[in-house]
Amino acid sequence: MTSYSESARLAARTPVPAAAASRSTAQPHRSFDPRVVARLECAAWVAYYRRNWPAFLRSALILSRRTFGLSWPATLWCSWLVLQANRVWAPFPDNDPQRAWRTMERLYRFVQRRYAEPFDPEHAATLELEWWRVHREIQHAGPARDDGALADALARLYAHVYGVPEAAVRAAAAQRALAMRHSDEWVRHGCQSDSVLIGLVHAALLRSYTALLAAVQPAGAAAA
Repeated sequence: MTSYSESARLAARTPVPAAAASRSTAQPHRSFDPRVVARLECAAWVAYYRRNWPAFLRSALILSRRTFGLSWPATLWCSWLVLQANRVWAPFPDNDPQRAWRTMERLYRFVQRRYAEPFDPEHAATLELEWWRVHREIQHAGPARDDGALADALARLYAHVYGVPEAAVRAAAAQRALAMRHSDEWVRHGCQSDSVLIGLVHAALLRSYTALLAAVQPAGAAAA
């Protein structure tokens, strides 16, 4: 199997696949409810930065269930993978990117097989870890460091996994990057549970997932 470091060197040179053929019936991961996904992801971020792993796992469980439409056994498996990847990535500076990459590759391989998507699980895991890396650099260098690299990294991931042009998912990526900036500010101010910044995170995530849904829905699904 390709390693994270080897795959990362290839990421910038790997072309984004052509847009996937339209599907007459929307798969769950292309017909999610942005309101639910935004709420759950916001809760997961709060739990992550407080290192409240049981709460993080609960949010990840429901998020996986609602985003991918999986059975409960499959939901438990995917949520466990997400938890493990985040736990080994979280320590700074002594984290384990290689182990995080292997875990996310298993998750993307499961999703790819479940929905017969044409993306490459190894490359998807590389793109996932790339935005994690860019975000961490911004976190420790300060918000002035964000020159659009985070939104670019997110757009590359979305484009690869959903088989759409980067331009189609750029708005979704930009709003998710904005949500992370609000989240980073919340962390710098002590992760207060009553902070107005949590609401700003949620609002940006809602705009992000609304834009993503519009970009990845099969033709005609929105009107159905």
